[in-house]
Amino acid sequence: MINGEHPYSGLTPDVVLNALEGVGLRCDGSLQALNSYENRVYQVGIEDAPSVVAKFYRPQRWRDAAILEEHAFSLELQAREIPVVAPLALDGGKTLHAAQGFRFAVFPRRGGRAPELDKPDTLQWMGRFLGRIHAVGAITPFHERPTLDIATFGEDSYAYLLEHRFLPDDLLPAWQSVAEQALEGVRRCYARAGAVSPIRLHGDCHAGNVLWTDEGPHFVDFDDCRMGPAVQDLWMLLSGERADMTQQFGDVLAGYEDFCEFDRRELHLVETLRTLRLIHYSAWLARRWDDPAFPAAFPWFNTQRYWQDRILELREQVALMDEPPLAA
Repeated sequence: MINGEHPYSGLTPDVVLNALEGVGLRCDGSLQALNSYENRVYQVGIEDAPSVVAKFYRPQRWRDAAILEEHAFSLELQAREIPVVAPLALDGGKTLHAAQGFRFAVFPRRGGRAPELDKPDTLQWMGRFLGRIHAVGAITPFHERPTLDIATFGEDSYAYLLEHRFLPDDLLPAWQSVAEQALEGVRRCYARAGAVSPIRLHGDCHAGNVLWTDEGPHFVDFDDCRMGPAVQDLWMLLSGERADMTQQFGDVLAGYEDFCEFDRRELHLVETLRTLRLIHYSAWLARRWDDPAFPAAFPWFNTQRYWQDRILELREQVALMDEPPLAA
């Protein structure tokens, strides 16, 4: 916060357009905000050229080195002809730029539609796509990006919510109790899985980050890329009852293992990673609550009903984590 205002309050349309002009792009004045909360993302018209997408990184979230590692990963994938949207090299070959206290990157605009994840052929294609990404991701590790683990997604998130008193007093004991049970269940599942090998991941592989065209899928956002188990990029493609998810996972693996071997021990982590994501998501909203965009976009957060639903959700996850893993 700066003088009671969020840093993004200074990101005016003029600042955005001037920033792009400063790296050599001739803007035509058109500017459209795109659906993004963690960062601010805009489609910007360019004179006599296709529009571009400019991403202004959330201040103080990532070090420059971590952002550049994100860029290097997507460029490495692009160089291997894997369909991802990598940043443009501008202003002397740089991908990360700064203007008026904001860091930003510029990407080519790519269209597409949401993948139809209820179709086996789509899941197999997604599997092949992710298998190619993971085959590259396993070559070398990240050094600047974080690791998805119990501490970063679970324990830190749990501690933040308690420390900053986001829960209503009457629901705090119930949530604290079930969250501790959930974290203990997570630890048991990790123990069952054993020493799985983390690799470089997309990290946030939900349908909103995948665009589909007649040529297949491509990712548009590697902002959450990190080290972690391969199954983190697979489980969010699954939905429905256990039998449905078993069939869906089989379809994904049918494509995935054309390019990358999957360690079956990671099946112990499917409900575990879902549990960590649920706890982390609540803490993510809490950590961003001083950004005016968040209360406007998530008015249901931090209400009595919200925390009642989270308590029930975590109770379900405690039970699911004690069930046998999905078969593959």
